[in-house]
Amino acid sequence: MIRVVGTAGHVDHGKSTLVEALTGTHPDRLREEREREMTIDLGFAWMELPDGLEVGFVDVPGHRDFIDNMLAGVGGFDAAMMVVAADEGVMPQTREHLAILDLLRIPKLVLVLTKCDLVEDPAWIDLVEADVRALLAGTSFAAAGSVRVSAATGIGLDDLKAELAKVLAEAPARVDRGRPRLPIDRAFTMTGFGTVVTGTLLDGKLTEGDDVMVMPGALRGRVRGLQTHRRKVEVAFPGSRVAVNVTGIEVQQVQRGDVLCAPGAYRGTRRIDARVEVLGDAAVGLRHDQSLKLHLGSADVLARVRLLMTDEIKPGGDGWVQLVLESPVAVADGDRFVLRRPAPPATIGGGTVVDGRPQRRHRRRDAAVVRLLERKLGGSPEDRIGQELFSAGPLTVAELARKLEEPAEVLSRRVETLVSEGAVRAIGEGPARIYIHPDWLSGVAESAREVLLVYHRDHPQRSGMPREDFRRKLGLETRGSEAAFGALEADGVIVVGGPRLRLAGFSPTLSREQHEAAEALAQRFAASPFSPPSIREATDAIGLEAWTLLVEQGTYVPVAEDVAFAAPVYARLVEEVAASLEAGESVTVATVRDRYGTSRKYALGFLEHLDRIGISVRVGDERRRGPTALAAR
Repeated sequence: MIRVVGTAGHVDHGKSTLVEALTGTHPDRLREEREREMTIDLGFAWMELPDGLEVGFVDVPGHRDFIDNMLAGVGGFDAAMMVVAADEGVMPQTREHLAILDLLRIPKLVLVLTKCDLVEDPAWIDLVEADVRALLAGTSFAAAGSVRVSAATGIGLDDLKAELAKVLAEAPARVDRGRPRLPIDRAFTMTGFGTVVTGTLLDGKLTEGDDVMVMPGALRGRVRGLQTHRRKVEVAFPGSRVAVNVTGIEVQQVQRGDVLCAPGAYRGTRRIDARVEVLGDAAVGLRHDQSLKLHLGSADVLARVRLLMTDEIKPGGDGWVQLVLESPVAVADGDRFVLRRPAPPATIGGGTVVDGRPQRRHRRRDAAVVRLLERKLGGSPEDRIGQELFSAGPLTVAELARKLEEPAEVLSRRVETLVSEGAVRAIGEGPARIYIHPDWLSGVAESAREVLLVYHRDHPQRSGMPREDFRRKLGLETRGSEAAFGALEADGVIVVGGPRLRLAGFSPTLSREQHEAAEALAQRFAASPFSPPSIREATDAIGLEAWTLLVEQGTYVPVAEDVAFAAPVYARLVEEVAASLEAGESVTVATVRDRYGTSRKYALGFLEHLDRIGISVRVGDERRRGPTALAAR
């Protein structure tokens, strides 16, 4: 087993020197860091504890200007060393780093009082420790052990190793969920190898030869080689610091904050539903629509904070939010994050990702949304099914199984129980059976009413909104939209009529002027039934909207680009020509023209229409009986 321990603490309190004293490796890798004697970016070192446990150290910068770099490395810690210089005591970044460790729920912490050789009076060190203990008392680390050391003289280093062995033995084991992901904190090239990315491996194993993706950019590659603690390995396990040599991806395509993962296991998102807490000593609370910097894994991205149930969360408070991100990130439910104010920079709070893939922008003060998020945070299998259906919309059992990563047989029984209890609706049977959450459908119904009311107001002569336009307007995926339409029609919300949809109770109407123009047009069609006005003349007379409505209602039947007949005349033509074809008569353009006293334009348009619908088949200049001729009679 391999564990990861990180440093935390104020600038110049001896974090890097302590890591070097423990491991023999100075973690500062940049020349500027060595010259300034100040850690700027993440540093790494390795050692083996006396009990044989391998430990990877991540050394973070302590200066306030480099908090973003610090946050890029802290998420994968099994434990942290809170480093406080005995000659200085508690300082600003002592407080901020401790708050960050607590917000991220780092499992274990060791308080390390460094530079003890510089303090002559032990009572002073006691006072410093008491001050730090007062800070720890308000966090999850109140019972953390402490060690007093001097990296310069070596005093206390053995005690520190023993304390690390103790807390790491108590730290929870990393879970292998079979979905490996590596938040990337470094990307570089090595001569002869190509692109190498590093990070702390989460949620699954990586093996040489694995196909991988870098998200959120969906770059595809393959694992060429793996190293842990500078040793080549064939398999990297969850919780270990890993360097991955990736083929098929160029280094300039990768940046800190990207995630290397198994193909299809994760996707990018610009929305996150979360439970947040605001630090008790934060200078300000969290306001609705506030822009903050989200730190999640090794990524940082600007996010607009939408408070779901209030206008402000005051310091020390908590609540539900939907984060709208400036650029996509790859995330998993349950991930912890930190929120910081960009200017002046300060940590405001943090929280837990409850839904990393909400399908829509939530309405504010919607109790149903919060109720489902609370259930999901609670975590029963039934709650997870409900939340997934609420977030994703209509799904089959197979789709649910893939999203929730559970066996389809088990999920089928659970979701059918929810159907019998009325908590979930079902449409259809067999493998294609679709499941819908009632609250999701209720939200869609409300949106449908709003969209169609506007459409009917703007287009009172149209029989309904085109189905595809309606689907896009509501943001529905094609796969689930038909099930949603069926449910909305069953509930009496909409009426589905061929390619169009309308609100239940709506009937298209013509204005008085349009009605009068339509009656006059009907008289013109009746006066010359087989050579009626052209479609262009008809639309000029009554308008395109009114003409389209009359065609949809079956008053007129277009047969060619500019040819239409009144419905009774069209029915007569079809019946009589079909009868002639059935009798074996020769039917030509001239035959129809002469029989009905019309022109070639109308006869040709009508016969080509019969060809298209299968009543006739053209052979040379003649038409013969087609496959649907009998059905036409």
